[in-house]
Amino acid sequence: MIRALTGFATRSPWKVIALWAVLGIAMTVLGQAFLFRATQPSVGEFLPATYDSAAALEVAEEHFGFKPDANPLTMLVARADGAKLTESDERRIDAEAAKLARREVAMPKTKDTPPLTEDHTQVPRVSPAMTAPDRSFRLLSVELTGNPLDPGMQDLYRAFRDQARAEFTGAGLRTGFTAGLADSVDTADAEKTRSTIVGIAMLAVIVLLHVMVFRSVLAALLPLLVVSVIGGAAAGVVVGTSLLTGIRLDASTPQLINVVLIGIGIDYFLFLLFRFREQLRSRPEQTGRAAAAEVAGRVGTAVTSAALTIVAAFSTLAVASFGQFRVLGPAIAVSVLVMLLGSLTLMPALLAVTGRKMFWPSRGLHREPPEGMAGRVGRRVAARPVTMVLASLALLGALAAGLAGMHTDYGPGGAGDASTAAARTAAEIARALPAGVSDPTTVFVTASGGGKVATESLGGLSKALAAVEGVGQVSPAVPSHDGRAARIDVFLTADPQGQGARDLVSGPLRDAVAAHRPAGTEVHVGGTAALFADISSAVSGDLKVVFPVAAGLISLILLLLLRSLLAPLVLMVSVGLGFAATLGASALVSQDLLDRPGVNFMLPLVLFLFVVALGTDYNILISDRIREEMEKPGPARAAVARAVRHTAPAIATAGLVLAASFGSLAVNPNPGTQEIGFATALGIMLSAFVLSVVLVPALAALLGRSIWWPVRPRRTDRAGEYGHTGHAGHTGRTDDKERPVPVG
Repeated sequence: MIRALTGFATRSPWKVIALWAVLGIAMTVLGQAFLFRATQPSVGEFLPATYDSAAALEVAEEHFGFKPDANPLTMLVARADGAKLTESDERRIDAEAAKLARREVAMPKTKDTPPLTEDHTQVPRVSPAMTAPDRSFRLLSVELTGNPLDPGMQDLYRAFRDQARAEFTGAGLRTGFTAGLADSVDTADAEKTRSTIVGIAMLAVIVLLHVMVFRSVLAALLPLLVVSVIGGAAAGVVVGTSLLTGIRLDASTPQLINVVLIGIGIDYFLFLLFRFREQLRSRPEQTGRAAAAEVAGRVGTAVTSAALTIVAAFSTLAVASFGQFRVLGPAIAVSVLVMLLGSLTLMPALLAVTGRKMFWPSRGLHREPPEGMAGRVGRRVAARPVTMVLASLALLGALAAGLAGMHTDYGPGGAGDASTAAARTAAEIARALPAGVSDPTTVFVTASGGGKVATESLGGLSKALAAVEGVGQVSPAVPSHDGRAARIDVFLTADPQGQGARDLVSGPLRDAVAAHRPAGTEVHVGGTAALFADISSAVSGDLKVVFPVAAGLISLILLLLLRSLLAPLVLMVSVGLGFAATLGASALVSQDLLDRPGVNFMLPLVLFLFVVALGTDYNILISDRIREEMEKPGPARAAVARAVRHTAPAIATAGLVLAASFGSLAVNPNPGTQEIGFATALGIMLSAFVLSVVLVPALAALLGRSIWWPVRPRRTDRAGEYGHTGHAGHTGRTDDKERPVPVG
């Protein structure tokens, strides 16, 4: 099947290229146009209904008109001269708020607005909330509906903000906005220039690495173009599938898909390019099309197995209870399959068309390159495998020691840029009111039999909530329009996005609710703190299931690929050590150096999927080459040295490119994103330079051909089959117990 695909691509390259160009452009347009219609911005919608905060969200939707894509905002209004608000000022503020609540806000459209963009024009919900005790400001509650990640929705917020600011300025008042969409937009605006610079810098680094390695403009730029086309098609497939099935994606899924596809796409193209160049050097009489067909068929097997390990790893998320994971896994798995199809068709077709021109103007095809660093490392690993294994284990063990004191932070990702207008508004509010006033914890009460709820019967519950340590204020119970539910807003003194608030809600607050629940009612606690407290429980349970299932599936794929029982065990143990070392190092940096409460709750899963799956990619590449070299005559250790010499440059380049891509996330203002960027870049570097180039080859050198037990590689003495690297006719010892021999 694999050779059939690569063979067709190299026999009819222009047809394949044309087909991918048409489909890639069409699916990219589809994906971009409908992306935000296919995503679900509310993380609470992904929690199973059995969790308390999910039940609270259902009550809010059914009885209080809450919408999953609602964006609640807090608007601060104060006198422009800094004086205290008078009763007349309050009446003026409420009157202006009523005007805003009746006025439609049109979504701005410019020449840069993409076609088929959803129109978010709407009438906002605006209502008075409270006045600060010192009368320094009055707060208004605002609600805009739409996906907060949609650029059109962000433009709508900017239009509303400017309109409201103009209205209140005319009345001698100033305004400020905070929470949710306001935080996101202000942070995005503040980081726009830096994000652009970082993006350009990372792109330049990737191109420069390719230029340095291949000395060719085409080989430097073509991988990026190809990955963009295939990645656009993959995103379109995922978005289209989501729209057809009605299964909405998590808001972070498109970004993760993009990062994954850039990483593995460039990796796979690099694997092909390095082997293609090697083939052209060893067989100068061979045409570019014939070389492309031979290389694509051989490397295609390793690339397919590598891609299937990623598919297996992400597919296991389908068994998770947390819907964010359950949707993310299949989406990325489908994207990787599309990238695999492109790797087996479009990439070989381009090699067949370009041939030796791919490496113009480099003259490296006309001469055998010097041994280089890769050759020296290969000889050293093969000559001193015990030393290399012990050194690798010592390094990985030292980093993994950080796991002993690791804590997990289940917050939504940390604070944004403290210098933004939204952050300054939040700080101003916090100086006069409890920290949770802009993001209250809400207690919902419904009658068990579906009857009416009498708000006067909730006085005892309200008093019990107010008595809980850490609660700054409790609002009076508010009935729903149908009278079948009531809500009590609880304002915590702790930051609602912090660990203290989650501990308070999941412990004392819910205990108070259980103890003072009125007879004949059901009571549920909702809000940000409650939501993430429940997410922590769901994620903890899911990780205990996902990790072993994913490890089992990856092991099965390795077993089928390598046709060995021992080799898959070696690879899985090595990537397991790499995962532990990366997570331990991340905990040390996050908790000890940066003094954060713990590592982001998504980090273990992200590292497992990216580092283990992508690390296994590199291990598969080196293992496949070691097996190929061991099929040749000569000592096993010499085969390991040759495999490292020819494969290490591809692994090192791919690792650097991927680490640079992930490392760009480390400059993001969001601490959670910074953590994921740093940790993933570190994990990729460990996988590439420690596991795949040193540890796995050293273990292969120690075990010799026994590593492929029970089906050892078939050794052949057919001269010329392997070109100049085959050492045909070698008559040295081939026994796995051979004495040290030169391995140059």
